[in-house]
Amino acid sequence: MAGKGVVALTGATGFVGGATLHQLVEAGWQVRALTRRSQQEKVGVTWVKGALDRPESLSQLCDGADAVLHIAGVVNAPDAAGFEAGNVTGTAQLLSAAKESGISRFVHVSSLSAREPQLSAYGSSKAKGEKLVATSMLDWTILRPPGVYGPGDTEVLEMFKMAAKGFCLLPPAGKGSWIHVDDLARLLVALLPAHEDATAQIFEADDGEPGGWEHRRFARAIGLALDRRITTISAPRPLLFAAAWGDRLVRGAKAKLTPDRASYMSHPDWVIDREAAPPAALWQPQIGTLDGLKATARWYKAQGWL
Repeated sequence: MAGKGVVALTGATGFVGGATLHQLVEAGWQVRALTRRSQQEKVGVTWVKGALDRPESLSQLCDGADAVLHIAGVVNAPDAAGFEAGNVTGTAQLLSAAKESGISRFVHVSSLSAREPQLSAYGSSKAKGEKLVATSMLDWTILRPPGVYGPGDTEVLEMFKMAAKGFCLLPPAGKGSWIHVDDLARLLVALLPAHEDATAQIFEADDGEPGGWEHRRFARAIGLALDRRITTISAPRPLLFAAAWGDRLVRGAKAKLTPDRASYMSHPDWVIDREAAPPAALWQPQIGTLDGLKATARWYKAQGWL
C-alpha cells in the first residue's frame, strides 16, 4: 500500500491508541509514537521516548511529521491539578511543538464530558483542551467519543465481571452512547487526512444506536453476551458518592471511582448529538454492539480475564 505520510501519535500504548496504531500502520501511515517506556519494535512505527510534560520529546515527536493525532489524556487524577497538567498543559505543549515543526493538521481526541464542564474537573480540563485546539490556527478536528469498549479494555471489564456473577451495579438511571474501539480507531484514521468537511469541526460518534443505550439495557446486553440473565441495580446518587469516597479512602490516588467521576457518571444523558456525527461518506460504524460485546467477552475469556 502506498504510504500516506508520517503521523505523530500520542497515547499509542493505551487502549484506544493501541487499536489506532494498528490501523494507522495497516492504512499505510508511518507512525512516530510517544512512549514513556521501551517498546517492542514494530514495522511502520518509530517509538519516541518521552511524555506530554517533556517538551523536548514533543519536538522530537513532531519533527518531520505531516500530522498530529493526539489521543493521550488523563482520565483519572487525584485532583483538578492532575487533569489540568495532562489535558490542558500537555495539549498546549503538543500544539506548540506541532507549530514549531510546521505541521498544520491536528486531530484531537476529547470526550463527551467536555459538553458539561461544570460537572467534573475531568470534563472541565477536556473543555479547556478543546478551546486550545480550536484557537490554535491549525487545521484541526476534535472528536468526542462516548463510552468505548472492546478487547483490551479494563474499564468495561468491571461490568463484565459483575454480569458474570449475575448482577450489575449501575449509576443512577440514565442513558449514554457506546462505540467499539475498532470503529473508533477507523474513524480517527479516516479523519487524519485534511478534509473540507472535517476542518474546524467537533464530531461526536457512536455505534449508530438510535437514542443511545439506557444504562440497564446496556448492562443486559453484556449479560446476553455472556449468556447470563442479570439483575441490574441502579445506585442512588448519594450512594455512588459514598462509594467514591470509600474508594478514595482505601486506594488513595489509585482510586478508580473518585467523587469527580461519580459526578460525571450521575449525569442522566451522555448520548451523542446526531447533528454532530461525522459525514456518512467519511465514516459509518460497522460493528453492531451486541456482536461487539460477544466478541469482547470471548477475548476476555481467552485472556483469562473472566
